[in-house]
Amino acid sequence: MDFGFTTAAYVVAAVLFILSLGGLSGQESAKRAIWYGIAGMTLAVLATLFGPGVGLWLLSLILIAGGGVIGVIVAKRVQMTEMPQLVAAMHSLVGLAAVFVGYNAHFEIGRVAQAFAEAGTLFPRPAVEAEAAAVAESFRGFAAIVAHKTQAEINVLRLELFLGVFIGAITFTGSVVAYGKLAGKVTSAATKLPGGHLLNAAAAIGSALCLVWFFGSGGFFPLFLMTLLSLFIGYHLIMGIGGADMPVVVSMLNSYSGWAAAAIGFSLSNDLLIVVGALVGSSGAILSYIMCKAMNRNFVSVILGGFGGSQGPAQEMEGEMVATDADAVASALDEADSVIIVPGYGMAVAQAQNAVSELTRKLRGKGKEVRFAIHPVAGRLPGHMNVLLAEAKVPYDIVLEMEEINDDFPDTDVVIIIGSNDIVNPAAQDDPNSPIAGMPVLEVWKAKDVFVCKRGQGTGYSGIENPLFFKDNTRMLYGDAKASIEGLLSRISS
Repeated sequence: MDFGFTTAAYVVAAVLFILSLGGLSGQESAKRAIWYGIAGMTLAVLATLFGPGVGLWLLSLILIAGGGVIGVIVAKRVQMTEMPQLVAAMHSLVGLAAVFVGYNAHFEIGRVAQAFAEAGTLFPRPAVEAEAAAVAESFRGFAAIVAHKTQAEINVLRLELFLGVFIGAITFTGSVVAYGKLAGKVTSAATKLPGGHLLNAAAAIGSALCLVWFFGSGGFFPLFLMTLLSLFIGYHLIMGIGGADMPVVVSMLNSYSGWAAAAIGFSLSNDLLIVVGALVGSSGAILSYIMCKAMNRNFVSVILGGFGGSQGPAQEMEGEMVATDADAVASALDEADSVIIVPGYGMAVAQAQNAVSELTRKLRGKGKEVRFAIHPVAGRLPGHMNVLLAEAKVPYDIVLEMEEINDDFPDTDVVIIIGSNDIVNPAAQDDPNSPIAGMPVLEVWKAKDVFVCKRGQGTGYSGIENPLFFKDNTRMLYGDAKASIEGLLSRISS
């Protein structure tokens, strides 16, 4: 097959990826959008495999088969509660791939340059010297592309691979740390080494100096040194971010992985990789910006890892947590006319979405108004709660975003909170020293009665105390969320 067919296939694949991204913005179209993405990726892989200059068929087929088997195993084993960790792990692989491709490009440039030197001609002037043209035609694949470039183009290629390795290395270690925080294997608290942001700045300046060195010498050592520095930047950036802000971290790393892929696409002269990388990078950046607005964070501060830490001593908690039981909650629901359910990560952990869906169906069957309030960063991944509720067949029209429902809490009889903490924390409005100060939250405390389904009295993943639990109109329903909701189902009158 020729370049024309490959380019045409890449254009069709890019269109499918754009349709996929557009469809994922709505719950009704999300399933169709996923199939667009699958079709686009299948076409892209086939077009690459059958494109010009491709060899090593046996190795390619073995790697594709191996990756497919691993993908099936992961898909069967990973629960919805573990999706944020899986996304972070996937980002780390994209970053690592960018590093390896960048190193390979560097070695290929060196190999072609050595061949020209041995032929006694200048590298790479095939249009001027017959000897150079003969050397250029002896290469295949990426080396052939390199051999036909001018010196100015080679310099641009070196810049592209340098940036690809830099962004990829940051993405790799940052994603590994994010995975550790999300999986509970690394402390969720914001942790910085002595020197804080000065260390990050020094590493960034060192990387810039390595770029100058790399252009001057073309050697391997400045590229390797820059890789070590960027690996440290990725580690230290994400370690300095607290657990409350991890949803933003996931989308930010998604953006980083996209830009790394785009940079490597330029190095490989692969138009589709450039387009897809730009789509992922820009969409991740836009999502990060939207989430920063939802959390009242500064976007630049997010990119630099300067958020998530405590600003001072938190306010003292007044009152006490008052426990209740399923009978009292069921009685309140029987008497209520309007109910708002606020799902959080606790619902995902307990896999309580189906029980919540059945509770919703039963309450609506009795003529009660039941709606769901979704905060932009509920769970540990954007859209996490929407996916769980859609999986449990909760009607889309009663699942509302924060700005659509926040003004309705004063007129609501009962609010049921299932495993949420920070997104319903009044300290965001009342305590200027809180790590989440200024973050828009669901104002659930304005409802008549608030019931919180919670496993215990701990502060939760982010480690932030919640004054809501101590308010006079709040009662705590302790226990596993699924068991608690199923207990309510058996007590609500038909």
